[in-house]
Amino acid sequence: MESHLPFERPLVTLEKQLEDLRQQSQESHIDFCEEIAAIERKIEAVRRDAYEQLGIWERIQLARHPRRPYALDYIERLFCNFEEIHGDRLFGDDGAMVCGPAMFLGAPMMVIGQQKGRDVKENIRRNFGCPHPEGYRKALRAMKLAEKFSMPILCLIDTSGAYPGVGSEERHVGEAIAVNIREMSMLRVPIIGVVIGEGGSGGALGIGVVDRLLIFENAYYSVISPEGCAAILWKDRAKAPEAAKALRLSPQQLIDFSIADEVLPEPTGGAHLDYDAAANTLKKTISKHLNELLPFVPQDLIDSRHARYRKIGQINLLI
Repeated sequence: MESHLPFERPLVTLEKQLEDLRQQSQESHIDFCEEIAAIERKIEAVRRDAYEQLGIWERIQLARHPRRPYALDYIERLFCNFEEIHGDRLFGDDGAMVCGPAMFLGAPMMVIGQQKGRDVKENIRRNFGCPHPEGYRKALRAMKLAEKFSMPILCLIDTSGAYPGVGSEERHVGEAIAVNIREMSMLRVPIIGVVIGEGGSGGALGIGVVDRLLIFENAYYSVISPEGCAAILWKDRAKAPEAAKALRLSPQQLIDFSIADEVLPEPTGGAHLDYDAAANTLKKTISKHLNELLPFVPQDLIDSRHARYRKIGQINLLI
């Protein structure tokens, strides 16, 4: 699997030079400290300049980066005593959706995340992060459990969309997503959603009806993938970069449209370069929003959630 994106190639060349110089220094016992420091400074400058000028299509590529941290990477760094729940008690288990209670800063929380794989074998088991209907039903089972025990819910969104295969349709994936949207709108506990990578279509919305929506700066949240949009509008998936601009799915535009509440900064170069730094940023932000939501009584949470989604897309017409 290609682990470097096109705009990262100048950095790859410099990093290879740095690695060769370090190896040469070790083998020859010659001090190349000044040369090594110079290349390190150049790498930092090139990385900073490259990532400050990224367009939305490049950020979408970063959201799909094969080395980007996934849900389980964040769960490992943010939570203690995570106990994964398996199965929806109707059909089976879905590896694309991970759910379970855990301890966050000493308090219980229900964690739900969409999980991709790192290699071919794991991607097959995780279905490339595209949940089946049993994944959404498992998530709803976890949410109802959280409501029963008054636990706040954290949803880690990272999917290109729900799986559209024959078996998934036969088991009513659309109905499963619709039920989740309805039930999440009425849950009596705080719900925080975080788009950690891709947030595609109803597949993301199936765990995305929340009180606060956070999004990493190199993630995206959209009604359709750029490739899908390009195929519909231009009959050409190669037009995906143009579609990405037309969809207005950058994190800051989501803030402007009152869809997202906060954009989380990533380490220079992207979250895939420093999992711990990205996780630390997420930990602080979740804690802040959780402290704001916990004082709400259940009915106020529900009313606020309903108002949040009713105002999205409103247009005031002057007649």
